[in-house]
Amino acid sequence: MSVADEKAALRRRLEAVREQAAAAAPGAAELVARRFSVPTAPAVVAGTFPMRCELDPRPLMRRLEALGARLALPRTPRRGSPLTFHLWTAQTQLVTSRFGVTEPAPDTPHVTPTLVLVPLLAFDRTGARLGYGGGFYDVTLAALRAVGPVEAIGLAYAAQEVDRVPTEPHDAPLDGVLTEREALRF
Repeated sequence: MSVADEKAALRRRLEAVREQAAAAAPGAAELVARRFSVPTAPAVVAGTFPMRCELDPRPLMRRLEALGARLALPRTPRRGSPLTFHLWTAQTQLVTSRFGVTEPAPDTPHVTPTLVLVPLLAFDRTGARLGYGGGFYDVTLAALRAVGPVEAIGLAYAAQEVDRVPTEPHDAPLDGVLTEREALRF
């Protein structure tokens, strides 16, 4: 079986696992927000509005904002290009992308995150992450890391952990994962 086939099979299985985990842990996002500890708030924290049954990063984002971080949301470019991050405040005009994702309007000021909260379908204890297959976060993390330090933290339910995520050379690793049960650093 090819790596692409392994990833596709794992995606199919983990969509259902994540859905069940979300239903079983309705307060998980608040637990994750309390679990994350930093000596000082990152300058700019990028997260997303959750899709499907993703763990909601907004409670953690609000906590970091209260500590002084500015918040950002991504805009989705054409495939193969990195996400762009835009300032998110209560006044930011939000639109729905062609993928059904809530994102800032195109004219919202651009910012560069120092912490990216990454959605995922599966993760393992090496920092490997399985996303939806579009490669947006892999391209984005590579571009951000090429110009400066950025921390990538996956947000997931503990049930999304697998023994091994199949990887390819272009797959960008995570620096950590937060679940409702623990905070992992790689």
